[in-house]
Amino acid sequence: MLYEICDRCDMKTTLLGTIPYEEFDYQTLLDAVRHYSQPRQKISRLLAQGAIVRVKKGIYVMGESQRRRTYSREILANLIYGPSYISLESALQHYGLTPELVPVITSVTTGRTRVFSTPVGTFTYKMISMTAFSIGIDRVELEDGRGYLIATPEKALADVLVADRGAGITSQKELYTHLLEDMRIDPNGLIELDPSALAEIATKYRSRRVKLLADLLSNLRHRRGVF
Repeated sequence: MLYEICDRCDMKTTLLGTIPYEEFDYQTLLDAVRHYSQPRQKISRLLAQGAIVRVKKGIYVMGESQRRRTYSREILANLIYGPSYISLESALQHYGLTPELVPVITSVTTGRTRVFSTPVGTFTYKMISMTAFSIGIDRVELEDGRGYLIATPEKALADVLVADRGAGITSQKELYTHLLEDMRIDPNGLIELDPSALAEIATKYRSRRVKLLADLLSNLRHRRGVF
């Protein structure tokens, strides 16, 4: 068939050039090879050639030889397991609240806690309740018009505190020390957080520790950052 000649063509301008983004699902891929006599075998050949990479079942990225731009691990995080949005350490790093480099993309979900080790990195998902999940969500817009879901800075910090059940924190002073010394939270960024938003998140989580954080931030603002 005429379309089989494309095996010897520049796939960036022919076959894979019909896929607009570096991250795509199985249906998009199937549409791109629909004119082939054996589309599923064509997909297998593309995988074997490294022209595309399977991140997990049904989710792909362009292979290095076909890549036009860097793929978004944040978009992949939203796609791999859902419902979910980026939070915890990854979101804190995104907002510049912590200097720590986070090689793992961390998210929260209403599904089971999961870890996905993929050819493009590790993605972890922490289960939280639906009431806590539904608050504190933002959307980051990309230049191409797409976007991904991420926790607000207040929600990301609350998610970390709730997940860190081992820390026996009972006072604002202990919490402040934990945030700055153990978590290395930027004190200037910390004081910019909204205490009222954290108080609302605390009610959704029913968390005394998050409420303690809201009270701490109120005191920091009153004292102009001095504790």
